[in-house]
Amino acid sequence: MFKCNISVVNVKFIVESGEVIITYYYDKPYPSYLILGYIDSRPIHVVTGVDEILGRCIIITAYQPDRNIWEAGFKLKRD
Repeated sequence: MFKCNISVVNVKFIVESGEVIITYYYDKPYPSYLILGYIDSRPIHVVTGVDEILGRCIIITAYQPDRNIWEAGFKLKRD
């Protein structure tokens, strides 16, 4: 996240206002979610884990999706 110049403020904004595009229900130790958001016009993916027992969100990673890997709109991976 820091290597991609994505700040904690940016990550918080995306987690609060972004769109969950993939849910990984069976991830361990917690279910995780891929969230898409935009900072200015820059797309950002944030992966979070959610500990529902303690009511906390764990940030796993944040990155700018690669246009060579993701379809336009950054919601689906290319085949």
